[in-house]
Parts: sequence; C-alpha cells; structure tokens
Amino acid sequence: MMNLKVLGGGCRKCETLLANTKEAVRNLGVEAIVEYITDYSVIASYGIMSTPALIKDEKIVSMGRVLKTSEIEKLIK
Repeated sequence: MMNLKVLGGGCRKCETLLANTKEAVRNLGVEAIVEYITDYSVIASYGIMSTPALIKDEKIVSMGRVLKTSEIEKLIK
C-alpha cells in the first residue's frame, strides 16, 4: 500500500494539495494512506523548506507548489 503525506501549515495551498491528492487516489483507484502533517518539527525533519510538500513512500516528490490532480496521478503511477 502506498503512503502519501501532505506537509503544510494548514494554509489554503496546503488544503488544496491535500484535496487534490485525495482526488488523484480516488481517480486511480489505488490503495493509499493519505496523511496531512502540520507539525513543523516533523516537516523540518524531512528537510522541507517550503510548503506545501508531497511525500510518496518517504521520498519528497514536490515542494513549494500546489500540484494539480493530474500531476499527482502521474507521480502515483
């Protein structure tokens, strides 16, 4: 099962990335755990300097921008 984490401070951009990530998982019908992490100490532990960020299976795949649903689908495949 895939593990996806959206890291951010709860801003609108972070919320949008979370919604787009959930939509991409639904669209593809994959089994995935989607977590939303707002704890800055956890975010910093990944070396994230700019949010929102997307982590796929413990690898940073995006940082500092809101990905569209279609872009996330490509990263998941």
